[in-house]
Amino acid sequence: MQRRARKAEPMKIQVLFLFLLSLLWGAISQQIQYTIPEELAKGVRVGNLAKDLKLSVQEVPARKLRVSAENFFSVSAESGDLLVNGRIDREEICGRKSECALEFEMVAENPMNVFHVIVAIQDINDNAPRFTAKGIDLEICESALPGVKFPLDSAQDADVESNSLKIYTINSNEHFSVTTKESPDGSKYPELLLEKPLDRERQSSHQLILTAMDGGDPPLSGTTQIRIQVTDANDNAPVFRQDTYKVSLQENVPSGTSVLQVMATDQDEGVNAEITYAFLSAPTSTSLLFNLNPNTGDITTNGTLDFEKTSRYMLVVEARDGGVHTAHCNVQIEIVDENDNAPEVTLMSSSNQIPEDSNLGTVVALFKVRDRDSGQNGLVTCYIQEDVPFKLESTSKNYYKLVIDNALDREQMAEYNVTITATDKGKPSLFSSTSITLHISDINDNVPVFHQASYVVHVAENNPPGASIARVSAFDPDLGHNGRVSYSIVASDLEPRALASYVSVSAQSGVVFAQRAFDHEQLRTFELTLQARDQGSPALSANVSLRVLVDDRNDNAPRVLYPALGPDGSALFDTVPRAAQPGYLVTKVVAVDADSGHNAWLSYHVLQASEPGLFSLGLRTGEVRTARALGDRDAARQRLLVAVRDGGQPPLSATATLLLVFADSLQEVLGDVSDRPAPSDPQAELQFYLVVALALISVLFLLAVILAVALRLGRSSSPAAWGCFRRDLSSKSGPRVLPTYSEGTLPYSYNLCVASRLANTEFTFPNLKAEIVPPRDLLCEDPSTDVRISNEDPQIVYDSSLASHVSFCKPTFVLGRA
Repeated sequence: MQRRARKAEPMKIQVLFLFLLSLLWGAISQQIQYTIPEELAKGVRVGNLAKDLKLSVQEVPARKLRVSAENFFSVSAESGDLLVNGRIDREEICGRKSECALEFEMVAENPMNVFHVIVAIQDINDNAPRFTAKGIDLEICESALPGVKFPLDSAQDADVESNSLKIYTINSNEHFSVTTKESPDGSKYPELLLEKPLDRERQSSHQLILTAMDGGDPPLSGTTQIRIQVTDANDNAPVFRQDTYKVSLQENVPSGTSVLQVMATDQDEGVNAEITYAFLSAPTSTSLLFNLNPNTGDITTNGTLDFEKTSRYMLVVEARDGGVHTAHCNVQIEIVDENDNAPEVTLMSSSNQIPEDSNLGTVVALFKVRDRDSGQNGLVTCYIQEDVPFKLESTSKNYYKLVIDNALDREQMAEYNVTITATDKGKPSLFSSTSITLHISDINDNVPVFHQASYVVHVAENNPPGASIARVSAFDPDLGHNGRVSYSIVASDLEPRALASYVSVSAQSGVVFAQRAFDHEQLRTFELTLQARDQGSPALSANVSLRVLVDDRNDNAPRVLYPALGPDGSALFDTVPRAAQPGYLVTKVVAVDADSGHNAWLSYHVLQASEPGLFSLGLRTGEVRTARALGDRDAARQRLLVAVRDGGQPPLSATATLLLVFADSLQEVLGDVSDRPAPSDPQAELQFYLVVALALISVLFLLAVILAVALRLGRSSSPAAWGCFRRDLSSKSGPRVLPTYSEGTLPYSYNLCVASRLANTEFTFPNLKAEIVPPRDLLCEDPSTDVRISNEDPQIVYDSSLASHVSFCKPTFVLGRA
């Protein structure tokens, strides 16, 4: 232990020097060096890695320090100390090399980095010299002269430098001494020197003790016995042509390849001149690799030579004549390296998941390359075969790190298979490859994208509440929650309070539902702003506009604006000059339809007329004109029932009643009205005439059956009078003229007259033909009916086909005193 302490003092100085040197050059080499003696106990502290790496004690657990030479060293997770973890035998690790060091790597994470650690192993004198053979047998002729030398088997000492074998000695005697010789490879071997002639007759054998001693402190030694047999004279020993033979040999040569031939000569004759060759004290491994022909001295290979295992062989060949004389020579065989080892690529560390937003230069994997060849054959370069967004950077000796070279996008490529190829510079070059799969993890970097830039949908009005009216869809290429899209309404041109009562959207499917029935007449269009939002953190969103057009349906019947009913609900009169010519504009029926488009395209039709051919009605304009001049037989009072139809399917309609009076002045109209009695109760008369009409129709049917063969159906005539006028038409204040109408689309002014307190006012219509007498009453009390639309636009006259749908309430109508 005192000797180790004395050796530890220069070791500490050397460690300090190496530490200071690493501070200056650590940024370049990133090497940490320590020096320790061999055979330290397990757990002994070598050095503080954390301190040498400038890491605090708190950082050590997070950095997860670990070393590649786990059989020899370990790192304390608490203090960062480098500790001895196993037996360190310098002779086992480095053999007989003069300098011995363990080189290994220390890997740190968070961030990932690698550091090279070199631990120099100092030799201690723990191996004594040892002779291979238990004894050495020699035969020396008695005629041998003083000064003859006899090489002896050398001892082996596993220690090196000052602790290696230094000197040989023998026990004291009068005939022999020993000298220590050094071979070309630096090893020491003993040589026995004859000091005094031998006399076989006096002493036929000698026993000597050969001692080999090393240079340690204290020195260690080993001994063997030399047994010398004195023989008769054979006074010439063999002599080699060279003391040392040198040859170079390529590794991997076939077995049996000739290496060289050693040759010795002996000036003796006969049996004493016959020389045989043999290896002297060759290691077992060497004797298995080479053969020596004992007769010719030819040395050939006996196995495969591997430069990576042994680059040089030192052989000692002994030549022995037929007698007792021997000679020795050294054979030095240099093995020439061939490029027979492909580079090796080892993955030291890698990241399992790489975020797609990682910065350029981020280290994702660490590789180590190794080529057991030497020189140019051992120089290795690495490259990536594929076109990937990564590159290799050489960090230090035989280490490469794989870093991000271009931006990553998981949506374009979710994983990469990267092949690292290592190629040496031998001829021909050898290479090897290793592959690594890198998985790219998703981040929320994509905004949802709608399939359309904007949406326009048509919804028919009167839709059922809860019906689906549209669907929007957005796509987010991100993964998981980052790609899960939900929908909502974020803005609208509707009132915010009313929005929820109009529409809603499904957050999952993007289906837009109507919450109520839409009315085209109240709301023709509205616009929504829908938002697609993913579930990432932070969430990303996109907006799209949805325009909803409420299509019209024919759900509104036309409404007649003119002629309007009086304040009491009765129809008003229009006057027509008696001299009115054909085409004279009498009045105009004005109607509107709340619908739009085709549903609001109105047409006008005559349903019923007192005199069918007297007036014409504009199909599209609603203008009532005289079709001919007033005849003598034409009644002065005319009644027209007009239907207004829209263009919907099915069409809706409304009716208007026109009361027309032919008169040249207002006095004429009032005087004629005053001669008529006051009308009776219209409701009572209506019931009476319904009964009468039913009876008349039955009688006419029976007469038609009986007289069908012989008689022709005669015409029946009966005076008709207006039956739809009401008592309400008379005024309590006397005759007056209503205001002139000039509003709407009427380009003319009309005078309407009504009389009150007249005893007799009677309006007479011409007789109607039987074929156009209506079978039932449709217009007495309800002024509206549904009629199909016609698209023609001529000036039309009364259509007799429509007469079957209308009837008069009674043949005459009399206005009486109120």
